Amino acid sequence: MLLTGFIFSCGGSAGVTRSANPESEVRIDVSRFGIQPNTGEDAVPAVRLALARAREESAAGRRTRLIFPQGRYDFFTDKSEKREYFESNTYLRDRRICAIVIEGVSNLVLDGQGSNFIFHGPMQPLTIDKSSNIRLQNFRVDWDVPLTAQAQVAAVSDSCIDIRIAGESPYIIREGKIFFQGENWESGWWGVIEFARDSHIIPQGSGDQCLGRNWRQYRAEELEPGLVRLHHAFTRRPAAGNYLIMRHNRREHAGMFFFHSDTITVRDVDVYHTAGLGLLGQYSSNLRFEKVRVIPNARKNRYFSGHDDGIHLANCRGKVVIQDCVFGGLMDDPINVHGTCVRIIEIPAPDRLICRFVHDMSVGQLWGRTGETVRFIKAASLKSLGSGTIRSWKALSATDFEIAFRKAIPAGLNVGDALENLTWTPEVLISRCTFNSCRARGVLLSTPGRSIIENSVFRSSGAAILIAGDANQWYESGGVRDVLIRDNIFESPSLSSWYQFGEGIISIFPEIPEPDAGALFHRNIRIEHNIFLAFDYPVLYALSTDSLVFRDNTIRRSYDRVPWHWNKNMLNFTACTHVRVEGTRLIGDVLGRDIMLRNMSPGELTVAPGQGLSVREKE
Repeated sequence: MLLTGFIFSCGGSAGVTRSANPESEVRIDVSRFGIQPNTGEDAVPAVRLALARAREESAAGRRTRLIFPQGRYDFFTDKSEKREYFESNTYLRDRRICAIVIEGVSNLVLDGQGSNFIFHGPMQPLTIDKSSNIRLQNFRVDWDVPLTAQAQVAAVSDSCIDIRIAGESPYIIREGKIFFQGENWESGWWGVIEFARDSHIIPQGSGDQCLGRNWRQYRAEELEPGLVRLHHAFTRRPAAGNYLIMRHNRREHAGMFFFHSDTITVRDVDVYHTAGLGLLGQYSSNLRFEKVRVIPNARKNRYFSGHDDGIHLANCRGKVVIQDCVFGGLMDDPINVHGTCVRIIEIPAPDRLICRFVHDMSVGQLWGRTGETVRFIKAASLKSLGSGTIRSWKALSATDFEIAFRKAIPAGLNVGDALENLTWTPEVLISRCTFNSCRARGVLLSTPGRSIIENSVFRSSGAAILIAGDANQWYESGGVRDVLIRDNIFESPSLSSWYQFGEGIISIFPEIPEPDAGALFHRNIRIEHNIFLAFDYPVLYALSTDSLVFRDNTIRRSYDRVPWHWNKNMLNFTACTHVRVEGTRLIGDVLGRDIMLRNMSPGELTVAPGQGLSVREKE
């Protein structure tokens, strides 16, 4: 049979289909490289061979599509690559175990065609390193033996709790404590979150304390295989029938790692589980996530999904688009976008600094390059002292580096102050996303680039949106300069448990030890046309923000939950300037109905009439 327009090559080009048209793509079928779906065999060697062929085609300037015939593909640690990567917000380890590595490739589509990619042991499923124009699509990521466990609460009493641990998580009890075991690994139980059986929502007030304080003093006794009694007078008790997510292992691998790469798209991908952060972008540009679902695997009756964050972007630039994505059951925040501050430890010359990565989850990064722009920051106040241009950058160790500038550093900059790299800051669009109940917040946003959060639904356990930034704890930089939050719905689970920075459903809360009224950290934030289904008082909290507008928002009283928050004011502004509140619509017995001002002049607030809001000042 003659197939017009295509050439099927043999020998050294087995498994490759080329079009006669040089503008068309080359199709590479992984099944031609020694792996078939649904066999349970290790797919790592075959995929590596297929990617080597894709690299050759890329070097020749051809577009490539890597195809996985639909089915299940298993990936094991033994033959996976071991690579040194310093990954942001991730624990250090000598080598990351990397199953699929796309390196030095351009113009590639990895098409799973609806396949399930199943991973075995702590490992990084997919890494994109120094590549460009890559699209990942149509596959699911999961583990047979997950690195998080769950148990259903079978019975509760004053002196003990009985739990039934899911069979997919093998465990042992040693000296009264539970340890989980998998393929060549073992880890002890150290954290716990409760989810309601029917709603998959974290019960109000449970948060990180669903078993109360000192719960790790429990003593475990196996009553029968899978049924374990936890002996302890727990100060908080979960409801029988609910599920406990039993956190163990450490965040040592991302689910997908995008490193020094450009123009990456992830589309129609389900991430059911990870060994750490979900999709981690680091020093990469122009990232797009469409119809990505970081959610529990319903077929396995799971209530947990990722080990930590969903999409985490550190020191990226260009445009970031996150559209039509769904998040749920995460053990941290669905979306986190930020930069990395570093501390000045020595000033050897007027134009040179010795700096240090302070947080142990940010070390080893290639933080600066010639020609990039750096902001100088007073650590205590986060006041900017201006910016400079890098002349040279040199790593001294994993923690320290030397940086030289084209001009002298500004007066007043001292040891202990901080720098942030302004070149690696993206614009962000988050649109039509759903944030179901996760352990912490919804969106964390700390970038000077123009950002929009719109047309999304929030059911966060903590604050729905946090705009933070600091140079003192996590060293996550990024004073915002242009943020629009519009047309979202904040449902009543939002802010139903306490986590850090939970001062409001929307919390604008940079960490500033010594606020400076003349140097506000954030500016130009508009919150417009949103619906808040608020069961409690605090809807908005803002600290150190200039030009903040709260316009045409509807606040409707919800009775789904009982008020608990210590903040009894609805809109809260602390050390802010040029604040405007207008067009607020209150429906029902909304709590507070007021605006509280702290450490600021009443003249900095403009309140349009007819909103039914009183203004108070904190003495």
